[in-house]
Amino acid sequence: MNKKETLAGRFGTKSIVTIIACVLVLCCVIGGTVAWLIAETPPVVNTFTYGDINIQLDESDTGDDDEDPNTNTYDMLPGNVIAKDPKVTVIKGSEDCWVFVKLEKSDNFDDFMSYEIAEGWTELEEGVYYREYAKNEDADTEYFVLKDNQVLVNGDVTKEQLNALNAEGEQNYPTLTVTAYAVQADAELDAIDSAVDAWALIADQNTSSDDGAEA
Repeated sequence: MNKKETLAGRFGTKSIVTIIACVLVLCCVIGGTVAWLIAETPPVVNTFTYGDINIQLDESDTGDDDEDPNTNTYDMLPGNVIAKDPKVTVIKGSEDCWVFVKLEKSDNFDDFMSYEIAEGWTELEEGVYYREYAKNEDADTEYFVLKDNQVLVNGDVTKEQLNALNAEGEQNYPTLTVTAYAVQADAELDAIDSAVDAWALIADQNTSSDDGAEA
């Protein structure tokens, strides 16, 4: 008896055909390409641009013919009020920042003049004040520096004191210089998470060209 006869005898011709068909199918699955399930999402594109801070400092020109609105000359009369309106403007779209003003007086300023700081400013140290700015995409934000936009001439200033000014060309007139600065405010950055830290950065850089404006 041969193998074919033995298989036919044990399983029957129909069963042998079924087994052979199953083996052929299995061989096709193993040797052929299997279609796996695949899913794909559309890409997420992240574009990183940059923020910026822009400020300016200006005031009304006194018309002193020096062609510079930020250097002004005033006449002093004892007890008089002199209009002076330095203003810091943070340009719309600027990032959240600390805004500073530094007021520097000549040695003899207090002998002749006085002023008060405008509301909204907090004194950080002598002559330095700050406030917080929140980003505004729609409009510039203006902050006046002096209360009522004025300085006062002391009522006890004498004629002798005034005559002594610029005696023999000394150019010792009282002066008040205002400089504005801005530093980004970001609680995620330890170096600038407070006004004190932000001002320390300005002091370290010791510059008033790129991030400061002066009047």
